[in-house]
Amino acid sequence: MKINVSKKSASITPSGIREFFDLVLGMEDIISLGIGEPDFVTPWNICEAGIYALEKGYTSYTSNQGLLSFRKTIAQYLKKKYNLGYHPEKEILITVGTSEAYDLAIRALINPSDEVLIPEPSYVSYYSVTQLAGGKPKYLSTHETGFKVTPKMLQEAISNKTKILLLNYPSNPTGITYTVNELKNIAKIVKANNLIVISDEIYGDLTYDFQHTPFASISGMQSHTVYINGFSKAYAMTGWRVGYACGPENVIDAMNRIHQYTMLCAPIMSQMAAQEALINGDNACLEMKKEYKRRREYVISRLGEMGFTFPYPAGAFYIFASVKNTGLTGKEFSCRLLKEKKVAVVPGVAFGTEFKNKYYIRVCYTTEFEKLKKALNKIEQFLKEL
Repeated sequence: MKINVSKKSASITPSGIREFFDLVLGMEDIISLGIGEPDFVTPWNICEAGIYALEKGYTSYTSNQGLLSFRKTIAQYLKKKYNLGYHPEKEILITVGTSEAYDLAIRALINPSDEVLIPEPSYVSYYSVTQLAGGKPKYLSTHETGFKVTPKMLQEAISNKTKILLLNYPSNPTGITYTVNELKNIAKIVKANNLIVISDEIYGDLTYDFQHTPFASISGMQSHTVYINGFSKAYAMTGWRVGYACGPENVIDAMNRIHQYTMLCAPIMSQMAAQEALINGDNACLEMKKEYKRRREYVISRLGEMGFTFPYPAGAFYIFASVKNTGLTGKEFSCRLLKEKKVAVVPGVAFGTEFKNKYYIRVCYTTEFEKLKKALNKIEQFLKEL
């Protein structure tokens, strides 16, 4: 007997990133500039905190909302760094990565057919998770505005069904981010239209050229914002699966009620390791950031010399490059580069249907420097052979 799955689950498309990298499996000597995962090992003091938690017998559940001591540390960290005030018992929820935080926020806020505005290109999960929650994802096309949301674009996209604006900055896949003035201008439209902003700032600590500004810290925006963040990128803790959400008490309460029936709680040893990251992880974070910045400068220089164009990546560890001058689409370029030179990049179509026949690839520089050089040499050779 064939079991029929739900129509909703059947309609969800596979992750474009993972779909492409299924091609890589089994291939030898591949240099990957694709998966957005730090190539660093989690700093030792953070690992030790997790190990010590196990040695002391911390293997139980925590409260659904997460360890109170950890939530207090997050509250202190945000207050000290950004002057953001959140009540640790009422306005902070520990989640299993920022992906769960987004899922919970959408499900807690969306009624059927409510619109969620998603700047395109975007991280792969936003669109599908919104669909699964019963919402209506609505893309904002940004490729003609430097890959940034503008007040004019935002105002024109808002309808009487629009409820949420998703912001992810620094951005995956473009690396763009926003200045304080740009955020203030977006905030005016948010306030005038009584929108809710889900602000995914997982790459906030990887802003290279100026201080990152949380959207919730813009005057009047904390009550409009669900701020989500985590430890995967800046602290190289992808496998630990820890994130958090901060927001108005009623929203965090609603998110927690869903969380308690799905994930229950984030792993206790991971929470204790992440708490150590916030308390004593700054130096290691800064060292990794310094190396990412060095790689960024190198990749920008090399790709520019090869004739690629791209928005300036002020943060994260991605470059979203146009390959239009090759005459190939992003997918054609990526497949041929993989097959002919064994270098893996991600085609732009993975980050939005608008890019199906467009000329973009995402290059990720979370690769050891010498391998990065070798990969770029191979890309240069590939271009010469076209």
